[in-house]
Amino acid sequence: MTPLKTAGLLISLLAVLPACARQPAADTTMHTERVGETIARQVTAAPETTSGRRVQPGPELEAVLAGASSIVQLKAVAVSQGGRIVGTRGFRGSTVDSPTNIKSASKTVLSALAGIAIDKGVLQGTEQRVAEVLERDLPANPDPRLRKITVSHLLSMQAGLESTSGVNYGRWVSSPNWVRDSLSRPFVAEPGGAMVYSTGTSHLLSAMLARASGRSTLALAREWLGPQEGFAVTAWDRDPQGVHLGGNNMAMSTRSLLAFGELYRSGGVARDGTRLLSESWIEQSWQPRTASRYTGDGYGYGWFLRELGGQQVRYAWGYGGQMLYVVPALDLVVAMTSDDSSASARTGHRDDLHGLLVDIMESATPVD
Repeated sequence: MTPLKTAGLLISLLAVLPACARQPAADTTMHTERVGETIARQVTAAPETTSGRRVQPGPELEAVLAGASSIVQLKAVAVSQGGRIVGTRGFRGSTVDSPTNIKSASKTVLSALAGIAIDKGVLQGTEQRVAEVLERDLPANPDPRLRKITVSHLLSMQAGLESTSGVNYGRWVSSPNWVRDSLSRPFVAEPGGAMVYSTGTSHLLSAMLARASGRSTLALAREWLGPQEGFAVTAWDRDPQGVHLGGNNMAMSTRSLLAFGELYRSGGVARDGTRLLSESWIEQSWQPRTASRYTGDGYGYGWFLRELGGQQVRYAWGYGGQMLYVVPALDLVVAMTSDDSSASARTGHRDDLHGLLVDIMESATPVD
């Protein structure tokens, strides 16, 4: 039994005082996008799920969720297994219906939109060249390698352009045109080479979706993913030209994030039986294409890939600890949202959330 589960059982069964927060562990992360960020505050909560799929958590899962209160940055957790919500918990005034800035977990939502756009013919495919759609935003005398960057490279963070994240983020969002600024960055790797984590890379994909469709990326998200019960984007920042920020500052509830993960667990089929995402796209998204130089975890199309608790896990990760986990072998989806006032890797918070997932995996009640 892991330490978190033990703490949860003590809290639930012995009614002791909550355990102290874990001591932070030093680490390095690419999620350092704090300068210049804003998020709309006038947002509404996602509707309550009324499908009848929710069941009461088993005693072990209930104890684990109770024990999670010791993780001081954690705001809310939602767990589903076999398509049914088996446990939810909010902390320190937050609920699973409270809108949250999911930060870079929105890159995973953007990946889903790209897959749908390809299926609908809005984008030509993963090998379509970015310059074909964003030609007018290329710099004067562009580096020839700009014409080699593909949709696939954007999705897997292999464009090779200098990152706009971390220390570069504030300067990037202060520029008058974020798309042009991203395309004007010098190359630090070859297209298709090493992973260079960059929100500017994802923003190019958002711009491609908007330009190719003639509609905003938010409108596409609400139309293409809206049929999934419980899913709702409540706010999303835009650049000076009105392009929604690809890969950051998207607001949704923990319940909505869980509903999005359910779409991948189900093989792309919404809860009402409508196919929204192709199984082929899910397989492509979960194929390791590169690896993070910070964690060593694999990376596909907007999803990190690693083993946790003896299982292969696919996860989305946003600054501060906005997490979405899918564990295919267990038919399990877990969404977690956190206070985003500090980085989750440097403080050890991300590792705490990974540990919480393992406890949930061990304690979740199997479903028929």
